[in-house]
Amino acid sequence: MTMTPTDFRKNLFNILDKLLESGEVLEINRNGQIFKLIPPKKQSKFDKLLWRDNVYNGTNDELINNNWGDLWKPFI
Repeated sequence: MTMTPTDFRKNLFNILDKLLESGEVLEINRNGQIFKLIPPKKQSKFDKLLWRDNVYNGTNDELINNNWGDLWKPFI
């Protein structure tokens, strides 16, 4: 979609809402220069997860049947 700055200003919020819904790129032509408004890509919340090296990797049975006595120390 291409428009002039005046048209964009007239319907600013409606146009922005439409761009967010459709994901379409808007080009604004100002004196022969093109400005592009590109809505952000929707990310899955799983894509935002960080890898953690110190997380336990094992089965539930290994976690339950582990002997924690060697690792546990009381706070005194």
